[in-house]
Amino acid sequence: MTVNTPNKIADLQSAIERVIRGKSETVKLTVVALIAGGHLLIEDVPGIGKTTLASALSRALDLSFQRIQFTSDLLPSDVIGLSVFNQNDGAFEWKPGPIFANIVLADEINRATPKSQSSLLEAMAEKQVTVEGVSRPLPLPFMVVATQNPTEHHGTYPLPESQLDRFMLRLRVGYPNKNDEREILRDREVSNPLEEIKPVMSETDVLDLQNAAKKILVNESLIDYLLEIVEQTRKNHAIELGISPRGTLALHRSAQALALVEGRDFCTPDDIKRLVVPCFAHRIILNSRKGNARNPGDIEKTLQQVLENTKVPI
Repeated sequence: MTVNTPNKIADLQSAIERVIRGKSETVKLTVVALIAGGHLLIEDVPGIGKTTLASALSRALDLSFQRIQFTSDLLPSDVIGLSVFNQNDGAFEWKPGPIFANIVLADEINRATPKSQSSLLEAMAEKQVTVEGVSRPLPLPFMVVATQNPTEHHGTYPLPESQLDRFMLRLRVGYPNKNDEREILRDREVSNPLEEIKPVMSETDVLDLQNAAKKILVNESLIDYLLEIVEQTRKNHAIELGISPRGTLALHRSAQALALVEGRDFCTPDDIKRLVVPCFAHRIILNSRKGNARNPGDIEKTLQQVLENTKVPI
């Protein structure tokens, strides 16, 4: 861990919290997703600050940023780009789409058709896109931050399991309490605090933090604990679709990043417990005979039961 690592992380969290009031845990886990090299799904009702959170993160980083408004008429080429015939040269010229940025905000991702949603799959998994047989690498670091409204069904297309599994964490912002909402009102009386955020991290800083996170110690007993939790999701009769190996890796990496964010060079069982719901809940489908297969409350309750039934290493 470098000398400036805790300061850099604290500066990033502080910059975001100037806009996202009273949501320190949500902000911390957003930073965890970034440092772990993962993608983030922010799911909540309208007006909570989903897009603002993503925008605050991008403004606090000296990285390229693109926002894609997902709509029903969005085409895959609108996301990844296309080849255009240049009459002057008599040849096709590649025009990259907005996916070629360090931070990509996929706003209201579930409003686009499955065909357009699928344009993100290769980018999120392999950090490249392939068009007409040619693979083009995306800039690093690369992170997709997607937002969606879970309560509105008209004109939306639920994300398939293959898409959900590519998001490292799913977070909810939640309503602010009265005091925090008062500060939000006061903050915006004269100007928008989002416009006042200055970059506190460079591309090199982010890449260095991502490399540092990979070196955080996860001892064998903790690996066994993590694997046992995963195994229980696959054996539990209440769960129809358990955690994939990609999900296992996501929990491992996010636990390392959380330890780094909190100034430790080792992981603890509490890191795993704290991340199980944001890391696993969107990946699980319950047995339909037990109720609503996608009900977030039921899924979280089931995951808590899994944790209670899994022995914690000493």
